[in-house]
Amino acid sequence: MEGRAAAKDLELLRAHVAGDRDAFAELFHRHRDRLWAVALRTLGDREEAADALQDALLSAHRAAARFRGDSAVTTWLHRIVVNACLDRIRRRQAHPTVPLPDGNRADDGTGGLEPAAPVTDHDTVLVVREALAALPLEQRAALVLVDVQGYPVAEVARILGVAEGTVKSRCARGRARLAVLLGHLRPAAVATTSTRPDPTVPITGVPGVTPGNPGPVEGVGSGSGRYRRDANQEDT
Repeated sequence: MEGRAAAKDLELLRAHVAGDRDAFAELFHRHRDRLWAVALRTLGDREEAADALQDALLSAHRAAARFRGDSAVTTWLHRIVVNACLDRIRRRQAHPTVPLPDGNRADDGTGGLEPAAPVTDHDTVLVVREALAALPLEQRAALVLVDVQGYPVAEVARILGVAEGTVKSRCARGRARLAVLLGHLRPAAVATTSTRPDPTVPITGVPGVTPGNPGPVEGVGSGSGRYRRDANQEDT
């Protein structure tokens, strides 16, 4: 176990490709918290995030042999998770008769978008979640990774497969949209300036858009039910 814990991500991935049944589980266990946080904050709904993470892990499990090593394994995993989330959003938008989940189902006891920190202003969290959901997909993904999760721009560029300048541009446009949509939540800031907030400055201090890492999703077994059960049991 000690040797496995010290193994590098690439070694674990290669061991999985070679037939080691436990290697991929160890690799996922190592990165599950951040992958789960990205899925949850991109989708804004725990069940959707659990299903997207399940889809992503199955894709990574099957595609491991095709990993070329032109990026870090964790970057590759994040790219697969983000793509799985964006695919779900696109499918959701293609069926407008299906309501967007609000991420806070009364019967699951999950506590909404911010499971790591109790929320005292539920209405504000809903407004922030809706504002994020209103952003174009590319801007939302960039903002979640840069401003919410705190990844460096260079790493986000590798995850999304775009240039660093593109990430900066998407973040700037997304921040400008959020500044307009959420301006009423920051009356003090609005009152002290006669111009729009600088879109190049990360959105911080707004309830509901804060860095954090939800509890882990246990297990790597197939079937979204297991992930959904684990996600619903993580609340702290």
